[in-house]
Amino acid sequence: MENLILFVNSFLSYLLVFVVSIAVAGVGAFAGYKLRVRKNLKDAQAKEQEQDSDKK
Repeated sequence: MENLILFVNSFLSYLLVFVVSIAVAGVGAFAGYKLRVRKNLKDAQAKEQEQDSDKK
């Protein structure tokens, strides 16, 4: 019975590490996506302003 308790304890410990790792990866992916969207918007606005100034 003691071995089963040790196994479950170890399993839950690794499961917690896995969940935390997935959460950190998810936050990183979300932040990267948001930063990329913001950069694309900024680049599109700069290109639009450049085209407007070329027309004048």
